Amino acid sequence: MRQYETFELTFKGEEPAGSFADIDLKAVFTNDGESITTYGFYAGNDTYKIRFFPKKTGLYTWTVSGLFSAAGEEMCDKADEGVHGMVHAKDLHFEYEDGTVYYPIGTTIYAMMHQDKELVETTMDTLSKAPFNKIRLCVFPKHYDFNHNEPDLYAFEKTDGKWDVHKPCIEFWDVFEERMARLCKMGIQVDLIIFHPYDRWGFAGLSKEDSLTYLDYLLRRFSAIPNIWWSLANEYDFVGNYNKQDWIDFGKYIKERDPYGHCLSNHNGFEYWDFSLDEITHCCIQDSNVNEVPDLQRKYNKPVVFDECRYEGNIHHGWGNISAKEMVRRFWVAYTLGGYCTHGETYYSDDEVLWWSRGGVLKGESPERIAFLKSILDELSGPLYYVNEGLGRYTREMIMDMKKNGIPEEYKRDFFSNGLVQLSDERVQPYILNIRPCFAHVGDEAYLRYFDRDCCSKTDIDLPEDRKYKIEILDTWEMTRTVYSESASGKVSLELPGKEGMAVFACAVD
Repeated sequence: MRQYETFELTFKGEEPAGSFADIDLKAVFTNDGESITTYGFYAGNDTYKIRFFPKKTGLYTWTVSGLFSAAGEEMCDKADEGVHGMVHAKDLHFEYEDGTVYYPIGTTIYAMMHQDKELVETTMDTLSKAPFNKIRLCVFPKHYDFNHNEPDLYAFEKTDGKWDVHKPCIEFWDVFEERMARLCKMGIQVDLIIFHPYDRWGFAGLSKEDSLTYLDYLLRRFSAIPNIWWSLANEYDFVGNYNKQDWIDFGKYIKERDPYGHCLSNHNGFEYWDFSLDEITHCCIQDSNVNEVPDLQRKYNKPVVFDECRYEGNIHHGWGNISAKEMVRRFWVAYTLGGYCTHGETYYSDDEVLWWSRGGVLKGESPERIAFLKSILDELSGPLYYVNEGLGRYTREMIMDMKKNGIPEEYKRDFFSNGLVQLSDERVQPYILNIRPCFAHVGDEAYLRYFDRDCCSKTDIDLPEDRKYKIEILDTWEMTRTVYSESASGKVSLELPGKEGMAVFACAVD
């Protein structure tokens, strides 16, 4: 047994007489007085498995009950160098089990697991060279434009012509698992989409009872795998088979039966999910308004990930034809407001192999520029937080309060406040988004300001007086870094090239 790596117990016995999914098999692992219960699953070929994810080092004792009775102990060694454990939400950000900061740099390949081996190999090769460390993909196959291929395997076998959740297709899950393991070795988190509406096979019509059986098998088999995130759905509000309470029940079910606390959220079509629910760890959002990150952070006090902000591409759908420059822009806006963003690509192809759904090769210009952003993030000593000062300090709640109760004395010197209180109620939030600067910091260690579409020739940056900073001018499209000063402090006046997409990066050198 090794810390942060899946540990497995294997038992041989006859195949289940009834359900292959709902079986009586569990184990209790105990280390230093702390016990964790995990449930086993039937793995086919007269084989049963129980999986455990050890977070601590030291001696574990275990007892197995149900179909098999057994007991034993294992010494858990310290994790190998570079193995950090699962990712968890912490405050407004994410970190690995060992405290290492994790910046999600995601992409989307919904139906990757349902493609032929050759296409999967091509996709894996592309991912190995791309900047992405998180991928959104579906358990069930997808039926939609540019995605009409028939998968080789499905999650369940059929009984009397209907999907039987009590008969998991073992080969399907073995292949799925093998591909997830390969992604894990590449350092890629799998944001696993459990349900979705784009279906011609009948998976979107499973009864609630069958859905819970499916969830149970999923958790038994995958919960001890480190690179898993749970996404209840892609566009939950488009799935007509379930109501809001069903989704709440699914989320609670996962939280109660996942002993390791993987990240968990729910993705919207139109209406945002209720991210205030206890089982939800972060905001998973489909929307173009990435500059709403600070508002959502204040509302939910959880990390904010714009997992779908439209896709770089040229197809006829409005969500799939933004430019590479716009995709790069949305990434920079999200991160310099303290949030996160996810990439997708939809360039038309006669063979209907579009990255966002099936994978293959990347054709767009944004990935290498997203890699440039990632290189900046990798230099930081901690997560970025929004700089809540200047125009950035104004919130809708603050302005509405000033409209009602008057402008506080400390704000009367700011002539902007006089104009803001005269806005009509419906104009307040749009204007807040319009004036919000994209400016984030890591304590007083680093500052990152993105100028978005502003074409500044000069600007100022206020740095602490008692520290020295290296200041670089970044061109986020050309991917250049130009040193402006090796040792600056206090208020610094900067000259910029007067073009869009520029940024300033100040990093402490003392």
